[in-house]
Amino acid sequence: MITGITGMVGSHLAEFLLRETDWDIYGMCRWRSPLDNLAPIIDRINRGDRAHLLNGDLRDTLSIQDVVAKSKPDYVFHLAAQSFPRTSFESPLDTLDTNVQGTVRVLDALRTLAPKAVIHVCASSEVFGRVPKEKLPIDEECSFHPASPYAISKVGTDLVGRFYAEAYGMTVMTTRMFTHTGPRRGDVFAESTFAKQIAMIEHGLIPPVVKVGNLQSMRTIADVRDAVRAYYMLVTVNPVPGAYYNIGGSYSCTIKDLLDTLLSFSPRGHEIEVAVDPERLRPIDADLQVPNVAKFAAHTGWRPAIPFETTMRDLLDYWRQRIAAEGGRFLTR
Repeated sequence: MITGITGMVGSHLAEFLLRETDWDIYGMCRWRSPLDNLAPIIDRINRGDRAHLLNGDLRDTLSIQDVVAKSKPDYVFHLAAQSFPRTSFESPLDTLDTNVQGTVRVLDALRTLAPKAVIHVCASSEVFGRVPKEKLPIDEECSFHPASPYAISKVGTDLVGRFYAEAYGMTVMTTRMFTHTGPRRGDVFAESTFAKQIAMIEHGLIPPVVKVGNLQSMRTIADVRDAVRAYYMLVTVNPVPGAYYNIGGSYSCTIKDLLDTLLSFSPRGHEIEVAVDPERLRPIDADLQVPNVAKFAAHTGWRPAIPFETTMRDLLDYWRQRIAAEGGRFLTR
């Protein structure tokens, strides 16, 4: 069972599991969720070929219970969330309800209807927030200092997952995944909006100006396809109830470096200007996101395999293909 199957991570995870296992996949999604990210497997969903969609909403207890009752999961990947840090400043209560109480609703349904399931609860590296340089790289025991309502909600998500493992003997593990990106990344995230704007410029849809926020934040980048492989290993390689892991890539850079890399891949890169848009700046930013992944690597043997440049090229090509196919219907957010 995958909550949030229509998102970037959920859709890549579904493809990975269909390819690498013999599992039947049940994806929970809201009835109104766009299905674009599921295009590679939509035929299988239509035919009921090991891939199924069930309607559910993290803010609707009865719908979650119905999804769990129908799917009877052996493994659960709880990925669904209000996942946009900047949006959370404008909608903090919605973010907290969806992410914290939504996780409680999912785990409570599983406690009653699928108590033996192996469960992955996806928190976020944003829980660490503003970390001083002397604490880098960030290990699992680094103190939480969340820098957005989203990050606060993921602290709750993290702690709720660990509570259900300890209080009810459930096999629940939580992850703090650091920045992961690639094809299908939402355009509210920095590197994806850069790639989208560059693709729109290449197609002559907007002037040659890329709008940006804070370019000085440091991030460690992983590919989404490496991330879903890590999540599979999390639940299949000697899962430890209540365990919590930092997971992330091995390439660290500033947001400016991300932008410069994307611009270097464009034939128009030399003529594109960069302009700071105040609307893209957060009131407070988690600006040093560099992980120590030794604990997870030692437990599972996982290592990131996809180079940073490949991830960035694939992200830009994803937006080029979408812009070419769908033209000017996109906003420049």
